[in-house]
Amino acid sequence: MIELKSPDQIERMGVTGRFVGEVLTELGELAEVGVDLMDLEHHARRRIKERGARSCYWDYSPSFGRGPFRNVVCLSVNDAVLHGLPHRYKLRDGDLLTMDMALTIDGWSADSARSVIVGTPSEADLRLIRATEEALEAAIAAAVPDNRLGDVSAAIGSVAAAYGYPVNLEFGGHGIGRTMHEDPHVPNAGRPARGYKLRPGLTLAIEPWFAATTDKIIYDSDGWTIRSADGSRTAHSEHTVAVTENGPLVLTRR
Repeated sequence: MIELKSPDQIERMGVTGRFVGEVLTELGELAEVGVDLMDLEHHARRRIKERGARSCYWDYSPSFGRGPFRNVVCLSVNDAVLHGLPHRYKLRDGDLLTMDMALTIDGWSADSARSVIVGTPSEADLRLIRATEEALEAAIAAAVPDNRLGDVSAAIGSVAAAYGYPVNLEFGGHGIGRTMHEDPHVPNAGRPARGYKLRPGLTLAIEPWFAATTDKIIYDSDGWTIRSADGSRTAHSEHTVAVTENGPLVLTRR
């Protein structure tokens, strides 16, 4: 079931979204060579506790994964792209780090992700991150009333194709609001003018993610961390977006 939100409810989601954006910005600034992933996790825990927010990840037990998830941020390195389980690992020069966080404040959720380079970047990694960011912006631009969900998905897929990156359709974006995951599912490729008609009040977590040379994934033994099947680098960008009569409103903009 898809729930359309009122302007007041969207504003309340925006309160959460702004805080999610703040914490992700802080984590990106802290992600330097030699910093342990668990230091980033504990920084996020402190900030969430100070704000009185609640992590959507803590105790999360979906059909996949070896739950419950007992961390507040997903930290995925290099060929890992989704659901990275924080662990003792010191960041190295050139690592590609993806940080994904979903929180609830006063009953309303927001979800966002960003990928950054630790230390010295390679042009290939910068290009991969840039592709996910451009795909996200293209999808946001398509999130307007009377467009279709397929227009949002097609915008992502078109950017991936232009860059030459394959697209995995097992994991994508989703509705969001009272909980982290709501209807509808938002694939990262699709056909224009197909699917659910977008209406004001629809709130979506749009999240293009690409691996450089494959659309296949594998899971770590931890049951959570998802990697590219061929070991190629990965990147992920995500924002929570509201469809409004005045156009798309990004609730997690950093």
